[in-house]
Amino acid sequence: MNTINYAPNSLKGKLSKKSLTIGSWVTIPSTEIIEILSTAGFEWLVIDLEHTSITLSEAKNLIQTIQANGMNALVRVSSNNETEIKKVLDIGANGIIVPMIKSKEEIEQAVSFTQYPPNGVRGVGLNRVHKYGTGFKEYKESSQSEIVVIAQIEHIDAVNKLEDILTCPGLDGTIVGPYDLSASMGHPGDYNRDDVLEALQKVESATLASNKSLGFHVIESDHSYTLQKINQGYTFLAFSMDFFFLGDLARNEMNNLKRKIK
Repeated sequence: MNTINYAPNSLKGKLSKKSLTIGSWVTIPSTEIIEILSTAGFEWLVIDLEHTSITLSEAKNLIQTIQANGMNALVRVSSNNETEIKKVLDIGANGIIVPMIKSKEEIEQAVSFTQYPPNGVRGVGLNRVHKYGTGFKEYKESSQSEIVVIAQIEHIDAVNKLEDILTCPGLDGTIVGPYDLSASMGHPGDYNRDDVLEALQKVESATLASNKSLGFHVIESDHSYTLQKINQGYTFLAFSMDFFFLGDLARNEMNNLKRKIK
């Protein structure tokens, strides 16, 4: 039995149809966190290798647990790095999110790292995704049509070149990183400024006019912020992250309790 979840109604298929799909973000290397999040109904989880201390070995365990609980496992790699992309795919990731994409050439390069020759430059080595040597042919045939590639739009240079970026074959969609986008405009974290909102509007208009899915990482754990994005036409939505779900509820409920203690 194939251990990798490449179902006919795959995430890549939903992205190609611009169907709404909601996941979340993992920064804590705990399989228990994955199991808890799986009870919420997310379709996919992103393991963050860029801004966390999660190791490749820990990521493998997280991927196994995500897929065992019926979700797709995506990895935000630390950079557009051929070796890291190859490794996360070999251990079974269903796809990658590539940070700080600024041009079509950069995302074309990332796509080429996910595909074997003649379609790309991915090196061949047997690992979990190939069922440890017994399923390479099966995986090779399915991978081209199933591996998800998302470009993270988090720099003003990407916004200015987005229409060109969106023409890249093999790219499934974009996801906006609001913190870094505001930082690239000189205002880290202030993503509600008028100029940042104007840049976001450009991203929305260009992506909605393309055949790619429009995505956003909604930081807030309050569902109303994610609902706002759905109503604006976003279809690939990362709803908050593990430590905000945990911390926000703990802080809110503790504050509620303190107010009622006499």
